[in-house]
Amino acid sequence: MPDDPSDLSERLGRFPPFDMLPVNERMALTDGLSELSLSPGSVVFEEGQVLANLYLIEDGLIDVRTSSGDRVSRRGTGDIIGERGLLRDGKAMLTATVKEQASLLLIKADTFHALVAAHAEIAGWFDRATPTDESEDEGPYATGLTALSVSDMMAKSPVTCSQTDSVTFVARIMRDNSISSVLVVQDQALAGIVTVHDMTNKVLAEGLTGEIPVGKVMTANPRTIAPDSTGLDALVEMAEHRINHLPVKERSGRIVGMIAKTDLFRRQAATASHMVAEIVAAESASDMAVIMQRLPDLLTHLVSAGAKPQAICRRITDLTDAVTRRLLKLAENRLGPAPVPYLWAACGSQGRQEQTGVSDQDNCLILDDAATPAHDPYFEALATFVCDGLAQVGFIHCPGDMMATNPRWRQPRRVWQEYFAKWIDQPDNEAQMLASVMFDLRAIAGTSDLLEGLQNETLDMARKNSIFVSHMVGNSLKHTPPLSLFRGFALIRSGEHKNTVDLKHAGVVPIIDLARVYALSAGIDAVNTRKRLQAAGAAGVISASGAQDLVDAYDLIASTRLRHQAQLIADGKPADNYLAPGQLSELERNHLRDAFLVVRTMQSAIGHGRIGMG
Repeated sequence: MPDDPSDLSERLGRFPPFDMLPVNERMALTDGLSELSLSPGSVVFEEGQVLANLYLIEDGLIDVRTSSGDRVSRRGTGDIIGERGLLRDGKAMLTATVKEQASLLLIKADTFHALVAAHAEIAGWFDRATPTDESEDEGPYATGLTALSVSDMMAKSPVTCSQTDSVTFVARIMRDNSISSVLVVQDQALAGIVTVHDMTNKVLAEGLTGEIPVGKVMTANPRTIAPDSTGLDALVEMAEHRINHLPVKERSGRIVGMIAKTDLFRRQAATASHMVAEIVAAESASDMAVIMQRLPDLLTHLVSAGAKPQAICRRITDLTDAVTRRLLKLAENRLGPAPVPYLWAACGSQGRQEQTGVSDQDNCLILDDAATPAHDPYFEALATFVCDGLAQVGFIHCPGDMMATNPRWRQPRRVWQEYFAKWIDQPDNEAQMLASVMFDLRAIAGTSDLLEGLQNETLDMARKNSIFVSHMVGNSLKHTPPLSLFRGFALIRSGEHKNTVDLKHAGVVPIIDLARVYALSAGIDAVNTRKRLQAAGAAGVISASGAQDLVDAYDLIASTRLRHQAQLIADGKPADNYLAPGQLSELERNHLRDAFLVVRTMQSAIGHGRIGMG
């Protein structure tokens, strides 16, 4: 320890998150701090070792590896190691070895725990995606307009005019901007509001000329609302005073927006239950396309209201399911009853109930074994009607042609049995891909028995074939998290999405693939990724802590992906999966890196023949 005890606390304060601590509180940590200098090859801690300290790298490089020797990251100046183990069970989850001469600041474990307990900012920095319960309907978003602030819904650039502008001039402003109200300002202060209702009742109905100044017909000193008020506050205010518009005013007096009753009604209509009710009554794909235009609003609503990622994805999938069922009903109304029983099944993200704002369609038809070639024209027409309808609604045709319109994926149950048996017996690259998708099948409409027995038979057959399982393990390692050697992210290097990370294929897909292997190994019939991971932990295929780590990582990456999509929608851009890490705060980047690290660690374990980690 240096001669001056304050030196350590001062050095600690140069690095986040400890730079958030007041100087006097940092100084009080002196007894819990020490320093350590290690030469290349030295082991800082080994996997499974009880951790006595948290380690902050002041200088040098440290490699973090699995017990199998795979390097999962290289940490440098400013990085912290050992925190995941300390926050879980006190034991190191990985092995840390010095690559280049390293200087470390050590914080005793009990000092670290006391800091986390005493400081919300410190706890927030080290926090991982917290475990979530099974309830998808709890949370503030369930209360609709009470969960949204006026600032979430208002028009942020209200159109204004002066009191001396003519009524005709203002009417043209309304027409050209497709709006129903204009704020009247005088000396940069709000003087009044004029609406289409005012134009009708106070001008046209009274036979006045359009040349009169708008100040003569405006509503002076209109009621306003604060931007941090809730949507429900705004709705109540409008109802009580029988008005349809509210200027949004900050406490400073500055007008920052305008909210109309139509904004509130549109938000209320953009709920999954409201949209499903309308879909069920729709008479055509074009009707459903109009309803589904509210999907971006639904996504941004749920994200801004703090909904859990699994709840958001479930609601989006519920809408796709509703559209599919309604299209099937409309198809039967047109074509007549099906000649033999059938099942329409979804695979991919719809099958797993994990759809986001960017989804194509993946589906198939499983026909009763009584089906003959003579019945195929009916089912071809049915599939075409539904798949084209889904495309019209917004779910593009599958680029890989994995749809019921493809005769290959429109077959009797016995043929599906042959498919799965062949893929399991001869697991080449195509078989791995097809099996991966088809293991995610979920019944949407029709005779569910056609799928239930088939899935159980296939799972049992697959888990008993060690060669097939090995191929599936290999398939689960094809997509790797975008971690670079030094601290940051491995970005896409060229093309349209240069300097971004793909939150789908490099983010959630590796976890989806791991969960599928765990489910296969344990004979778990769940299709949803989170449920597969939780069931795998309960079955002992993967340790409970390893399962929870993956669930937490999945939730964090999925949440980041959904927030990214919601932000693009809010900016008037189409949603995608490509995130520039620079758009995140340092804290968010830190958490996202750690989530990717969890995935890489679990991939390393499964790649060395260990299904899960202890």
